[in-house]
Parts: sequence; C-alpha cells; structure tokens
Amino acid sequence: MLFRNIDLLDEQFQLRRGQYVGVKDGVIDYIGETAPQEDYGEIYDGRHRLLLPGFYNVHSHAPMTLLRGYAENLPLQRWLNERVFPFEDKLSDESAYYGTQLAIAEMLASGTVSFSDMYFFLDGMTKAILESGIKCSLSRGLTVFDDSDYEQTAAYRDNLRLLDEWHGMNGGRLLADLCIHGEYTSTPKVVEAVAAQAKARGARMHIHLSETQAEHEECKQRHGMTPAAYMQARGVFDVPTTAAHCVWLEGEDFDILKNHGVTVACCPASNLKLASGYANVPRMLDMGINVALGTDGAASNNNLNILQDLYLFAVVYKGYYHDSTLITPAQALYAATRAGALSQGREDSGRLAVGCKADLCVINTDTPQFTPMTDAACNVVYAAQGADVRLTMVDGEVLYRDGEFKTIDIEKAKSEAQRHTDAILRSL
Repeated sequence: MLFRNIDLLDEQFQLRRGQYVGVKDGVIDYIGETAPQEDYGEIYDGRHRLLLPGFYNVHSHAPMTLLRGYAENLPLQRWLNERVFPFEDKLSDESAYYGTQLAIAEMLASGTVSFSDMYFFLDGMTKAILESGIKCSLSRGLTVFDDSDYEQTAAYRDNLRLLDEWHGMNGGRLLADLCIHGEYTSTPKVVEAVAAQAKARGARMHIHLSETQAEHEECKQRHGMTPAAYMQARGVFDVPTTAAHCVWLEGEDFDILKNHGVTVACCPASNLKLASGYANVPRMLDMGINVALGTDGAASNNNLNILQDLYLFAVVYKGYYHDSTLITPAQALYAATRAGALSQGREDSGRLAVGCKADLCVINTDTPQFTPMTDAACNVVYAAQGADVRLTMVDGEVLYRDGEFKTIDIEKAKSEAQRHTDAILRSL
C-alpha cells in the first residue's frame, strides 16, 4: 500500500504534512515528501487523515468482555470474590473464543495493533487471536492457593503448550509469555518454579504488582518485604517482565524495577474505577522506567479503547500532583506505542520509521474535535475518539478499515458473546 499525501507523526511525534509512506512485505519501506518510483500497489488517499504507529495494550484479560457491566461499584476483593470468580467458573473455551473475538474487534477499531493478555482457556483464545491477525503476547494466568507443585498445575501443562506449540505462530505475531497472577494468589515455591522455567526457556513474564494497598501491605506482613522485593527475591525479574498497575510502589521498589528493566503496565481507567489509586508515573518516567499503557479487562474499565487510557494517562497525574507540566503528549504517545512494543520484545515495532514493521493506524482529522489542528499530537492525546480510527494495519495487512473488520465476523461475535453471557447469568 502507498499512503499518498498523508499527514503523519514521526518518531518524535512531530507533525509532517503531505507525506508518502510505502508499505512492502510487512514493513515500512519508504517515507518521503515526494512520490516514490516504486509501485506499492493500492494507493490510499491521505487527505484529512493522520498516520501514526498503532497502539499497544500491554495489560488485558480479553475474554472478560463477557463480564462487561456485570461487576460494578464494589471494592476489588468483593468484586473478585462475589462477581468475577463465580462468573469465570462458568466460562469455557467456546465462550472465551467469542469473548476474545469481541475484545480484538474493539481493539482493532480503536487502533490497537498488539496486546499482552493474561487469562485462561488458551484453546479458545489462541484460535481467535490467530484468525484475527492481530499481534499478541499471551500468558496463562496462574493462581495456586494450596501446597501444589507447579508441575502439578493445569497452568504448567498449558504453559508447555504455549511455549512449544503456539509461540511464534502467524509469523511471530503470537508470542508466549509466562505468568504469575500475583503474590497474593500464589506460593513462593510456585513463583520460583515459574521464574526458573522462564529463565530456562528465554520467556518473558507478565504479572500483577502492588495494584491495591491491601495487596501491598499484606505482602509485607507475610514476607517482610514489598511485592516488588518479593518478586525480585524469587527470580521473577531475572527475565524481561511486564508488571501491571504498580500503584503502591514505595522506597526501593522503583530502583528494583529500574535495575531489572521491568516495564510498568499503567492502567489508569481500571485503577480509577476500582479505586486502587494513582501510580507514581512521573517518578517512573524521571527514573527512565519503561512505562506502557494497558486497559485491563472490560469488567474493570469497561472498554478496550486505548485512546481513553491515553487521555487519562496524560491528565490524571497533572491533577493528582498539582503540576500541569507532567506527562507531555509525546511521553503519552510513546507509552502507547514504542514502550508497549519494547515490553513485548518487539524491537522492530512501535515506530513510524523505514525498516520498522508496518503496524499502523489512520485517524480521521476531518472532524470537529480535530479542528483546528494546531498541534496534532495534542489532538490525538486530548481530543481523539476511538471512532476516529479509520484503518488499522498489522504487519502490512489491513485488519480494520472504515467500520469493516477484515478477519472477524463481527455480527456473529456480538451475538455469540451475548448468548454466552446470558447463559452464564442464568446459571448463577
């Protein structure tokens, strides 16, 4: 595809008007002010359009679209124990397949090209992911509440399949991570065993960390150390790790994450909705910690439109810390793009540059909220809506365009998701 006469945000998120961008063999092959000599195939008219790197959602639970609007206005532990866990006990691979389809459709429609997910029912999830063509770093959620060895758990068997059967499929679009749900939902010996497996297999890790004050303080009571120190001591951070939330970090926790190259998956909408609090993102950024964006699941957000979290990421810390200079538009856009690609180990992604993967989205700028466009980056961060996305491309393949999903039967996905949710609710 050749994007013709299109405005774009470059690697520094500066506006460049009237550019030509050629995509070939899944990568960005040309960027320039003049038309290239090479024939790139279809020509995309870029008038009133803005091209930018596609977004990365680095913490989600895709099948939880089926719980959208079900578990509301409860503290986290009651939310989990009274609503979420009983509902999840009724899920199946079939329901997870349609829930994941629905989640991917929502993400593609708002410009997301890749997501990091932690959940169960991998047969259903991988089927939906592979069919859709989106990129994903998938991990199997692990919770252990007894004295079981890791090798005795269903998660261990699923993780072997993830690593041996699914890792690298779709030309590397699907990657396998290992997972510890959290300190409070596991045991030290299991955490150490998973960490050892990740190190032996060269896998990345995905965990929850210090999401709530109760989780953070109870870990200190149990182990005499914070969750970050606990995970470090158990070897989790010996491999590249994405740690979701990190709201209640304190003291040396920040140094631990920095020294081990841990990515923080900041989920502002979920943290606000569940009243978990505000992560100290300004300090993380000042220290050079890689901070990326996640939506969390649709049960706690309630949508997977990353542009909503981009907006909140850019504004809530200004208000909380009483400093309007915190989190520039460029920092917010970096968190939503390149930082997410790095968290997944996709070094060749997350940038609009020649040689990078053609993971792109196009935003319609011919709208009231984009007028006037005195600063395009500010408009994307503070004004853009998910519905403004007109095209989403992954590895040079158009997966969503002008309301049409190229790889998902959206009407069937919606119908089946509703049917499965209704059936579960009747059984509870």
